[in-house]
Amino acid sequence: MAALLPRRSARRAPLALWPPGLAVVLATLIPAWYLFRRSTERGWDPWRDVLADAAWPLLARSLQLSLVVAVACVLVALPTAWLTTRTDLPARRAWSVLMAAPLAIPSYVMGMTVVEFLGPKGILQGWLEPLGVDRLPEIYGLWGAAFTLTATSFPYVYLVLRGALAASSSAEEEASRSLGVAPWPTFFRIVLPGLVPAIAAGLLLVVLYVLSDFGGVSTLNYNTFTRDIFIEYQSSFDRTRAAILACVLVAVAAVILVGEMAVRHRAGARTSRRAAPPRPVPLGRWRWPSLAFLGLVALLSLGLPLGVLGYWLLRGLQVGANFPDIGEAARHSLGMAVFAAAITIALALPLAILAARYGGRGAAALEQTAYLTHALPGLVVALALVFFGIRYAHSLYQTVWMLLFAYLVLFVPNALSALRASLLRLPPRLEEAGSSLGRAPMRVLVTVTIPLARPGMGAAAALVFLTVIKELPATLLLSPPGFETLPGLVWGRTSDALYAGAALPALVLVGLALIPLVVLAWRGDPATLES
Repeated sequence: MAALLPRRSARRAPLALWPPGLAVVLATLIPAWYLFRRSTERGWDPWRDVLADAAWPLLARSLQLSLVVAVACVLVALPTAWLTTRTDLPARRAWSVLMAAPLAIPSYVMGMTVVEFLGPKGILQGWLEPLGVDRLPEIYGLWGAAFTLTATSFPYVYLVLRGALAASSSAEEEASRSLGVAPWPTFFRIVLPGLVPAIAAGLLLVVLYVLSDFGGVSTLNYNTFTRDIFIEYQSSFDRTRAAILACVLVAVAAVILVGEMAVRHRAGARTSRRAAPPRPVPLGRWRWPSLAFLGLVALLSLGLPLGVLGYWLLRGLQVGANFPDIGEAARHSLGMAVFAAAITIALALPLAILAARYGGRGAAALEQTAYLTHALPGLVVALALVFFGIRYAHSLYQTVWMLLFAYLVLFVPNALSALRASLLRLPPRLEEAGSSLGRAPMRVLVTVTIPLARPGMGAAAALVFLTVIKELPATLLLSPPGFETLPGLVWGRTSDALYAGAALPALVLVGLALIPLVVLAWRGDPATLES
């Protein structure tokens, strides 16, 4: 990555970039600031009570789940990334898209389909009943939640590893094979040690994802920070305890995020650019086992949820179930995702340009502060904005503007990371040429930098669209009354055990999320997706 950085010291950033960059960072800090303020309104005694009573057991359970999911994700993502980048695997690009596609499946959709298929009296038990199987083991709890979150989060590790494999030098690997060393010893001795920083970065991303998840753990009845915070918010008149637990979760996630950024920085510093694409490793007799492994991964992470949703939909049609009118909900979800993506990209662009094209301590400080807001789970942001709206911004409370603000806080780091990755790949020569011709910095920015960044802006907007349209807790808590969305319909129908009614909005939601994901994955741009 260091070789790709522009020579930042030669030019000064236009002054017009600083106010919007600073305003975005300050705005994203509002939920964390107010949550801490709300949690200390009654002093520190409630903190001592919560830490002694609930925080440590919840932390242990949350970290236990995170560890199990992280290890499982590496075991799935490492071979899939290597097979789809370094081998002569048939239909390699199609498999690359399929391995990234589970990102379009929300964890709450995966969770409810896992319960339906693998539950004690689920679909699988019905298939096995003629063989004398009356009941399957309980799927609820740690292992059910771990399976659900592994199926939806392994693409994060896969994309990080795929990007590392695509960017790393293959000279030592080629030399090993030319000396007659078999592919598997070459992989374990040469390739794997070089992937350790990328694996660590992927692991930390997964841990952060698991700590922030609400839908999957709630569906599988596994008590973590997010589930307990939601229960406290809904059932307790005094919500100080919910605010304290949210602050503890933010602190834990922030520590993990700082570690993730440090590991990713080291991984980027150790990555070298490849002179030419490596020769694909012939799989030989391992071709069919490799295809079987990838097929199993696709079946469990895509086939299972889509198959169960299709089954619910067909059964509902057969019995004349009452399906919800999803037209308005789809328009709301689609409109909010498009609008949120456009606003988020527009607000994140000045900060991304400062960090990627000009640098300096001020830009670096703003960028790192913006990334720290990525440690705020959707439920925590929503809870903080509920408190803030009731106390200080009552005119915005329960309006689409408060919901849009929540999306901005949650997904500015995603947009910033994707925009920065795209801007770093742009050569600085054209900007330097414009400056050498006497053009003002602002004119160079408008006529050179932004036009060059348009492809990256489109990819970043697609990434924000994907994450916004799936977001559940912020959408549930902050949507105006009567403002139906696809995640809200899915969650409401599932909570009422109306699975046929949940299937149609869930399928539409997954279909909408798949569109930008497939486009990005087919373009083969892991740097954008992994951000």
